[in-house]
Amino acid sequence: MKTYPALDVRTDAPEILAALVDDFSPVALESRDPTTRVFFATVVDRDAAHRALTARFDVVAVDVPDEDWARRSQENLQPVTVGALTIHPRAPASPLASGVAMVIQPSMGFGTGHHATTRLCLAALQTIELGGCEMLDVGTGSGVLAIAAARLGAARAVGIDCDADAIQSAHENLALNADARNVSFAVIDLAAARLPASDVLTANLTGALLIRSAARLLGAVRSGGTLILSGVLAEERNDVAGAFSTSPILWEREEDGWVGFAVKKS
Repeated sequence: MKTYPALDVRTDAPEILAALVDDFSPVALESRDPTTRVFFATVVDRDAAHRALTARFDVVAVDVPDEDWARRSQENLQPVTVGALTIHPRAPASPLASGVAMVIQPSMGFGTGHHATTRLCLAALQTIELGGCEMLDVGTGSGVLAIAAARLGAARAVGIDCDADAIQSAHENLALNADARNVSFAVIDLAAARLPASDVLTANLTGALLIRSAARLLGAVRSGGTLILSGVLAEERNDVAGAFSTSPILWEREEDGWVGFAVKKS
């Protein structure tokens, strides 16, 4: 059975923990009061984070069976509605009377719609006219944003991620959403590969990665296009906004200590 390297960290300030582990490639954080479980892409990343956090927190390294994580998530997660979108962890028993229903099953990729950073992106997508647009989702995780863009009218949506497991999860979710057409996913490293051109780009990453990658992200969007940025802690807001200062802010919202932007490329 596949397992995921993780740390169980006892803390009452998960937002500070999220900022401290940012340099170690975390892929998900799960609240397990009074601890936070932080998942990592590799054991090397997990062990490096362990060494860095030990002086400040009570930290235990664990290897989490994938099936157990998904099972517990399925048991606890309820549908989430953001504007016209409702995201279900499993197929709903009956169709919605109105709005758009999607199925995104729990997995190790961010993006079931239950985290504030994902909700901010979903809200921002609904402020844009997507009809006829080509959309790129950088760090697609579960594929939720690319699938949502297609359901909201995008002509084409491409989700990329450097994690092959995330891309597999995205393909599995796409199969559960037959109405999401012209969606594709690919393993592409933001730092190493040329990004597909887009009219709308979503990047639910981290504040530090958004700042480092600002030029590459802007370069992937056509003139007049829109970038939706999330994964930004409130205290990182000004630094991230500064990295994209050539692009005026069209929309901004804060939720649970996280900030999301939509900016227009000149």
